Amino acid sequence: MSKPLLGKSESELSYSELSGMTVGILGSGDFARSLATCLVCSGFKVVVGSRNPKISVALFPATTEVTTQEKAVNKTDVIFVAVFREHYSTLCDLKEALAGKILVDVSNSTELNHHHESNAEYLASLFPKCMVVKGFNVISAWALQSGPKDGNKQVLVCSDNKEARGTVCQIARSMGFIPVDMGSLSSAREIENIPLRLFPSWKTPLMLSLGLFVFFYAYNFTRSVIHPYVTKGEHCFYKMPIELVNVTLPCVAYVMLSLVYLPGVLAAFLQLRYGTKYRRFPGWLDQWLKHRKQIGLLSFLSAALHAVYSLCLPMRRSARYLLLNAAFRQVKVDKQFDKVSL
Repeated sequence: MSKPLLGKSESELSYSELSGMTVGILGSGDFARSLATCLVCSGFKVVVGSRNPKISVALFPATTEVTTQEKAVNKTDVIFVAVFREHYSTLCDLKEALAGKILVDVSNSTELNHHHESNAEYLASLFPKCMVVKGFNVISAWALQSGPKDGNKQVLVCSDNKEARGTVCQIARSMGFIPVDMGSLSSAREIENIPLRLFPSWKTPLMLSLGLFVFFYAYNFTRSVIHPYVTKGEHCFYKMPIELVNVTLPCVAYVMLSLVYLPGVLAAFLQLRYGTKYRRFPGWLDQWLKHRKQIGLLSFLSAALHAVYSLCLPMRRSARYLLLNAAFRQVKVDKQFDKVSL
C-alpha cells in the first residue's frame, strides 16, 4: 500500500467549484442525518434518497431535500451510500441511474476481516460502472454533529479513481476535516478495520508497562524475600501480595514518566543537529512520540495504585498489632495458646 498523502491533490476541485454543489445521500439513519447536517452547514446542497421520504423528511434540516432514491440519484453526481452492506443489493434497481457517478461508501464491518472482501470492494463489484470511494467511516455521527473540533479530524479516503478520490478529499476539507489519501480501493479493508480495533495505540505502552512491572517485581522479590530466606532463614513471603507490589509500582511510575519526556529531549537534540525542524524524525522516535500520552496515563495509573496500596499497609499492620496484643494478654493471664505464625 502506498504511503498516505497529506495535502492537496492535483485532481481535487477548487473551493469555488464545490460551493453550492449538490451532494446525495442514500439512507436516513443516524449517520445520514448527521452527515446531511454537516454538509448543509458547509455550504452544500443535500438531496436525501429514502424509501419513506414522507416519514424521514422531519428528521433532516429544513434546507435538505428528502425524496425517493430514484429521484435523488438523478440530481447529483456524488452520492454517499449510508446503508448497511446487507442492503447494497436493494440498490441494484438503480444501477443504470448510478452509472458514471461517485459512490462514497461510509459503512463499517461488524467484525475484523469478516468477509473476504471489504464493503467498498463489494459495492464496486455490484456497480462496476460507478466510481466507488471509501471514506468517512472513521468519523462518528457525533463528530459530524459537533464538528471536527470535538472528534477525530482525519478522514481516510481510498479509491481506484484518482479524480473521484480527489473530489471526496476536497469535500472533506470543505467540511473542516483533514483528508488522508490512502491510495487504491484495496486499502478499504484496512480502513474498515480501524474502528473495530480496541485501543490501537495502547499495545506497545501496555507491554512496556507490564515488562517493567515484572522486572522490578522480580528484583524486589529476590532482594526482599529470597535473599533473607537463603542467608538468614527468615520467612518473608507474606510481603509478596502488598509490600512488594507497593514497592514495585513507584519504580514503574518513575520510569514510565521519564519515558514521556525523554523522546522530546531526543527530538530537540536531533533538530539542533540537523539545523532544521522540518526534517523527519527516525521511525522509532516518531512512534515513541506518538505513544507519549498512553505512557503518561499508565505512569499515572501506577502512581494511583501505589497510593491505594500505601493505604492498605497501615490496615495490615493494625491487624498484626491486634493479633500480637491478643497473644500478649493470653500469656499474661497464663492461658495456653497455639503458636501463631506471623
